[in-house]
Amino acid sequence: MQSPLQAATLLVTGSAGFIGSALVRHLVRTTAYHVVSLDALTYAGNLDSLTSVLDHPQHQFVHGDIGDAVLVRELLERYQPVGLIHLAAESHVDRSIDAPALFLATNVHGTLTLLEESRRHWQRRRVAGGSFRFVHVSTDEVFGSLGAVDPPCTTATPYAPSSPYAASKAAADHLVRAWGHTYGLPVIVTTCSNNYGPYQFPEKLIPLMILNAIEGKPLPVYGKGANVRDWLFVEDHVAALVAAFERGRPGATYLIGARAERDNLSVVRSICDLVDAYRGTSGTRDLITFVADRPGHDQRYAIDANGTQRELGWTPRVEFERGLRDTVRWYIKHRAWWQRVLSGAYRGERLGLGEPR
Repeated sequence: MQSPLQAATLLVTGSAGFIGSALVRHLVRTTAYHVVSLDALTYAGNLDSLTSVLDHPQHQFVHGDIGDAVLVRELLERYQPVGLIHLAAESHVDRSIDAPALFLATNVHGTLTLLEESRRHWQRRRVAGGSFRFVHVSTDEVFGSLGAVDPPCTTATPYAPSSPYAASKAAADHLVRAWGHTYGLPVIVTTCSNNYGPYQFPEKLIPLMILNAIEGKPLPVYGKGANVRDWLFVEDHVAALVAAFERGRPGATYLIGARAERDNLSVVRSICDLVDAYRGTSGTRDLITFVADRPGHDQRYAIDANGTQRELGWTPRVEFERGLRDTVRWYIKHRAWWQRVLSGAYRGERLGLGEPR
């Protein structure tokens, strides 16, 4: 029997992006929530990622910007959601180096708009005896770089963002917590490690390397490829987001990671081997090309998700080797999806060189 909560409506921002579309598909596939999803359909937003649920009776897609207060207020008033899960963001570090103002506009001002309209909505629902929660999805990059032997980050780790992207997300995190503390808005912050999986826009490391390997193009690895990330399969992440919404404590922060630290060169080599295995080829590792590192490239990220696992009853289920294998297979089998993506403005070119726009 479905709970009254699951019979209600959720508003998901950034719903045509990589993680947002995975969340929408997960909600429609595994819960009874009605999902209203909002996305501006910028370069990384792709309705193809929502094809399987676009016309589902539990899902309503809305094309619009989170910075549009009139639209956000209209959606909140019309659909009366019990929660908002906020994923809309400019998210690529390299792009933030080239165009930082865009990241501040979306990640900071857009979040402010959502908070203010959510506060108005929550106050009205509270008077009427209803409930509401605001879940803000952040990134481990707000903590800055760890050394090789430093312990993973916890909720007590100080913020030290290094890139314009990380700084914009850190500012948004602080706004969310301030709206919780000052106004009492029931907010929850989740902080995730690097996501990967199907439907990821091919400017990020794993999909870019897969597509270049498939097409026999050079595989550009920054510096010596020694930078380390904790890799989290996107399906594990969205399951944690639902757990945080349903079982999390207002005012709490939940770290979501998979304890799957790998250096970039190892990841790229694994991709090469998987592509060769699936295609019956060899020598893809020869495509690896070392290029100049990007400015301010953080050495290592790592998250301690033990508290999240204990409190929410969530645990990552997909080991990195399996997840990477499934991801490579997906891109090989879904050429039409990524060819349509690459027919747009992004062509796989080098970004993040810090050239003013």
